[in-house]
Amino acid sequence: MDRSQAQELLEGVADGSTSPDEALDRFATAPYDALADSLVDLHRALRTGDPEVVYGAGKTTAQVLDAVEALRASGDRAVLVTRVTAETLQALRRVHDEVLADGTTVAVGPLPVPRGRVAVLAAGTSDGPVAAEVALTVRAFGSSVDRVDDVGVAGLHRLLAARPALDGADCVVVVAGMDGALPSVVGGLVGTPMVAVPTSVGYGASFGGVAALLSMLNSCAPGVAVVNIDNGFGAGVFAARVARRIAT
Repeated sequence: MDRSQAQELLEGVADGSTSPDEALDRFATAPYDALADSLVDLHRALRTGDPEVVYGAGKTTAQVLDAVEALRASGDRAVLVTRVTAETLQALRRVHDEVLADGTTVAVGPLPVPRGRVAVLAAGTSDGPVAAEVALTVRAFGSSVDRVDDVGVAGLHRLLAARPALDGADCVVVVAGMDGALPSVVGGLVGTPMVAVPTSVGYGASFGGVAALLSMLNSCAPGVAVVNIDNGFGAGVFAARVARRIAT
């Protein structure tokens, strides 16, 4: 249940087409759907403005399909599924008509009308999968996206060509592995809200993204928020909500 559905239910009580007991029952029984292996949160969109997201890693294809079906039945927004396997993606495409995939991130159903704009910068091609998770999450959470790829600090002149995307963004997401230096550089160029995503890309002393994480946490540029290693989803949600609010 989302805010529009709750409003419709209350209007039904006001005009007499829905009884108070029926409305109370809907509110009381709708908070979650008890599936075989999970309790799907059906009131998250009502509380936060955004529906629950299905984390695909560690779940079977059947578990993902059940959760997606329950969420699609409860609202009109696309259901976002992250970290899906190729097998699960194929199954989703067999069952649902509207399936948009970018790497291991999938949106099932119609995407919302975008409000605001997010620029997603990836330092290198190897950071692309995490940047893809950011970008599709931003779209599923209601903002438009400008992707800028392969603009790492080893070739700073490439970043200068991205100024139009940076200037037009309501929020910026910077994805980088190795030394994690790109967010500090971008943070020195713009005053836009920015979130940095460290990735696990790099050689041995990068320690699976810990080096990039520490660099970003210690950024000299002010205003750099940092999410966990490879957490493109978390960065996408943050950026979309910032951009939506600014656009509103």
